[in-house]
Amino acid sequence: MTTHLFDAHIHFFGRSFFRALATASPLGGDPDALVARVTSGAQIDVPDADPLAHARRWLAELDDNGVQRVVIFASLPEEVADVARARTLAPDRLSALSILNPVAEGSAERAAALIEQGFRGFLFFPSLHHYSIDEPRIAPVLERLDARGALALVHCGVLKIPLRDRFGLPRVYDMRYASPLAVLPAANAFPRIRFIVPHFGAGLFREALLAGSQCENIYLDTSSSNAWRASLPSHPSLGEVFERAINVLGPERILFGSDSSTFPRGWRRDIFDAQEAALEAAGARPSAREAILGRNIERLIDEA
Repeated sequence: MTTHLFDAHIHFFGRSFFRALATASPLGGDPDALVARVTSGAQIDVPDADPLAHARRWLAELDDNGVQRVVIFASLPEEVADVARARTLAPDRLSALSILNPVAEGSAERAAALIEQGFRGFLFFPSLHHYSIDEPRIAPVLERLDARGALALVHCGVLKIPLRDRFGLPRVYDMRYASPLAVLPAANAFPRIRFIVPHFGAGLFREALLAGSQCENIYLDTSSSNAWRASLPSHPSLGEVFERAINVLGPERILFGSDSSTFPRGWRRDIFDAQEAALEAAGARPSAREAILGRNIERLIDEA
């Protein structure tokens, strides 16, 4: 096991996250009652109402699994304040990114304010919010990120959010906005931003590699089970995915992520074990494994 494990992709999913979904749900009724019903059906623990208590549970989970540092996500705007509080509990271990809709009014000012609060960058969901990351109207937001050398995680490819489904929220995802190729012109225009394409492109692996091969500030994260592999004609193994990504981008632009999110499942050791085995199958050298499993995202976070 690596001696320095830094997980670049964890959803905090505090109580405010679940209440926000319940409040927006067309199922109606009392939000807290709906949260209890949905989480019970999904065998998910309802997080403590105190975000610091939830953060302590995460930290204990990381300790139990030998994880030194993580990036936690505020996955909804309603969760931002709780994630900001949580990271103050252990700022040397918990770094944070926030979701941001760059086509919403005041988004550039919001991005600047969140960076001042200590967020190291943002999550962008083009297929959810219906924009392309390279559109001119996104430029004011990206200019704020570029000025600080912030991170921009741009979700591409297939997007599935099972918890939205459980709360009855409509699937409004439009994959026409989800190509990693759209990241390329944005990355060239804003070279100080580190653009991260998660899940190896989530089904658009070839496009993610093409974009990364053309621009050195595009990174791939390895998070989730990467079940999208079944949709490719070649049906590559996870080891083959790692091998190809390392050959095209080099090991220094690949970031380990688990996509952990809820309890009692907690930190996804199964994901880590599968990816560590895939790195071995890919023939990755020890230095490459150390870089991918922690050193790369540590460098980006500490520079942001």
